[in-house]
Amino acid sequence: MAPSNASKSIPAMYISHESEKKRKYNSRVLNVEKAAFTPLVFSTTGGMGKEAVLFYKKAAEKISNTTNQSYSDVISYIRKRLRFELLKTCLISIRGYRGIMKKHESEDMSNLDYNLIRE
Repeated sequence: MAPSNASKSIPAMYISHESEKKRKYNSRVLNVEKAAFTPLVFSTTGGMGKEAVLFYKKAAEKISNTTNQSYSDVISYIRKRLRFELLKTCLISIRGYRGIMKKHESEDMSNLDYNLIRE
């Protein structure tokens, strides 16, 4: 943990980092891009700040309604993917990337099945 955060609890760190991001970026996003700003704050262990939790719940709800998949399958899939990406990022930052950088191809969301058990 960073020395500046050593005396704070984890929820207090999330709030602090969310406030800092809002202070830094909110006015520009509102004025220049004419959009809303939601700071997504994560810990390296997969924890999320309050606004990130709300964002992912809302996104999962919309995906669930659009794809007719159950909400629990969608939110579970999103959380698993997020945690693996955070883990991969931590490992790369510790040991460096050892391999050929490949262009990451995004998945076609319309054909994605969020239930991991195939019928």
